[in-house]
Amino acid sequence: MKLPFQLERPLAFLDLETTGLSTVSDRIVELAVIRVSPQGDVLERVRRFNPGIPISPEATEVHGITDADVAHEPSFAARARSLAALLDPCDLAGFNLRRFDLPLLLAEFKRAGVPFSPRERRLIDAQTIFHREEPRDLSAAARFYLGREHTEAHSALGDIRTTAAVLASQLERYPHLPRTLDGLNAYCDEVAPYQTELDRWFSRQEGELIFRRGKHRGMPLRQVALSSPDYLHWMLGADDMDPEVLEVVRAALEGG
Repeated sequence: MKLPFQLERPLAFLDLETTGLSTVSDRIVELAVIRVSPQGDVLERVRRFNPGIPISPEATEVHGITDADVAHEPSFAARARSLAALLDPCDLAGFNLRRFDLPLLLAEFKRAGVPFSPRERRLIDAQTIFHREEPRDLSAAARFYLGREHTEAHSALGDIRTTAAVLASQLERYPHLPRTLDGLNAYCDEVAPYQTELDRWFSRQEGELIFRRGKHRGMPLRQVALSSPDYLHWMLGADDMDPEVLEVVRAALEGG
């Protein structure tokens, strides 16, 4: 790999596949590293880990890794020291490195009790460069799809007029886009699925609600109602809990 600049120390490109999108509670299931030395030598490593928690169905849909695929892999903690040694002298690079990969990696090192600090490292994020150089706001969409400036930016009516015009232009530009609202809805769901608060709390597996957050993450709601009803009563008493969530929690406590 030839880089258009001279390295003073190794540069490690990182990418993670994970159990989900939370940088706090989710875990790494696969980590790939390409380490480039100042002399131009390239070292590639790919490691899989048993995360110790279920991989969300949504994550498996993205990266194709199932719980069974990593059931016999070592934990991250088992390899944390060797990984830290590999990365210790390196600056770091990646795509969405600053907001996702690095925070999640640091959380894993912390859980493993292995010191690893981003301080004094240069953090090169290709996504940050992409978004700064190629803005993805409505004004940029107007220039790209309509060939004009969005002169009414941040006026509600002006914004929505431009949005409608951009959508019409997108449908003309991309003949493969669905031509029905159902089809466009499904197309958008593939990239940015809409989640209700109920979706954020629970996933559905074989008709059963499974906690996706909180201390009972990965456990069936029905089971928590039997073993830890106090937790569900706490949820019922929370001021900001969504009505849909409250409804299924009450039903679980009532044996529904």
